[in-house]
Amino acid sequence: MIEIRDIHKSYGDRTILKGVSGRFEKSRNSLIIGASGTGKSVLLKVMVGLAKPDSGQVLYDGRDLVSAPLSEQRQIRREMGMLFQNSALFDSQTVEQNVRFPLDLLTDLPLDEKQDRAQQCLKRVGLENAGPKMPSELSGGMRKRVGIARAIVNDPRYLFCDEPNSGLDPQTSILIDALISEITDEYKITTIVVTHDMNSVMGIGEYILYLHQGLKLWEGDKDNILQTTVPELQKFIFAGSTMQGLRDFRLAQGTPSAPAAQPGQGHA
Repeated sequence: MIEIRDIHKSYGDRTILKGVSGRFEKSRNSLIIGASGTGKSVLLKVMVGLAKPDSGQVLYDGRDLVSAPLSEQRQIRREMGMLFQNSALFDSQTVEQNVRFPLDLLTDLPLDEKQDRAQQCLKRVGLENAGPKMPSELSGGMRKRVGIARAIVNDPRYLFCDEPNSGLDPQTSILIDALISEITDEYKITTIVVTHDMNSVMGIGEYILYLHQGLKLWEGDKDNILQTTVPELQKFIFAGSTMQGLRDFRLAQGTPSAPAAQPGQGHA
């Protein structure tokens, strides 16, 4: 489990995070959502230790990444896996070498064991024959799957996914969401997905934390998010025609749904 407590973060005169708290449980798909510029990326950097908060705690199964000794911080980071927004594969290395990279960097395992582990992870994401290929030979969805394989190759306890569906078509996005969800359950990982994709929210959002202008305005799950009365969240949810259609369908079927947000409406 990861718990964040009262996280504050500013850069100069600009306050980015304003007392954000939340609990992200093991074996559950946890999502951090919000529009661009709401603090999602900064919160992610704080959680993985790339930025230090001005105040607050980031607890990994009770261990505070912010105040822990450097040796313990390094140990916590070794327990993390990361799927980057653009997959961040090395163009000059094969798929297998890309997947093996965390093992090369963080372990002293023999080469054959690292190769076996990389191949197991590629098989898990459905790319068992892709090891010798170069990233340039793969589709966008395949590169994402390579990124997932690399993220789990070191058997992490915590998995962070930054906009995993960025640049993907809707059908491929659904497959990537399903794969992340399956791996979360199968490996009993604490998974956190940073996204603004409402398809992901409605598909795998077992716990959802909504940020707006650096504040946590709502938390819940995919089953109750459509009933929110938070105006800012309503605008975020129903910005697209697909979600507007879902709301209209639910209303036509007599299913309770959130009222339409009114222009200029604020949240107290």
